[in-house]
Amino acid sequence: MNTAVTGAELLRRVHGLAAGGERVVIGIAGCPGAGKSTLAGWLVDRLTSAGLPAVWVPMDGFHLADVELERLGRRGRKGAMDTFDARGYLALLRRIRAETATVVYAPSFDREIEQPIAGAIPVPPATRVVVSEGNYLLAADEPWPQVHAAMTEVWYADLDDRVRLDRLIKRHIQFGKTPDQAARWVAEVDEPNAARIRTTRERADLRVDMDALGI
Repeated sequence: MNTAVTGAELLRRVHGLAAGGERVVIGIAGCPGAGKSTLAGWLVDRLTSAGLPAVWVPMDGFHLADVELERLGRRGRKGAMDTFDARGYLALLRRIRAETATVVYAPSFDREIEQPIAGAIPVPPATRVVVSEGNYLLAADEPWPQVHAAMTEVWYADLDDRVRLDRLIKRHIQFGKTPDQAARWVAEVDEPNAARIRTTRERADLRVDMDALGI
């Protein structure tokens, strides 16, 4: 499993996967703040520009709404594995692979309000590649192995922890937390999740060194 891959190598890899004619679904796993969204957005932009229409469908669209997290007593650890509708996500991935003659609508996640938005992302029939990033794509708990199987490949985005944690705290502050609240959330919620995610990286089809990639 390579780590020091270039952007050009990643693009060639996806083009090769798409050469068979079937719709390709690339998953990007990794710890919070590792750059999964950055890589997904870059990949979709470059593939589409090169004539391979691609759409970004984030796993975050399957966050349970805050009202349900409150009911379940889980809002204080939003982002943990059991705060997502994993089976709903799996069902969407299967539709994306199978339903290529009609538009498939996927939910997005609005960080300004910290809520999922239903039906916000169209995956039109012309789409050749779907990129979906999320924390738990390589987890062993059901139904995550089925999620992995529903994807063409799953990559793991790796980033130096000092850079990742600094970026993560800044992101929480950007979206409304005080510096103290951000640091506490990272320590009490994000990092326990990261420890669990890190144990899954050996299951990835490819490990991407985000520092070396430089996007």
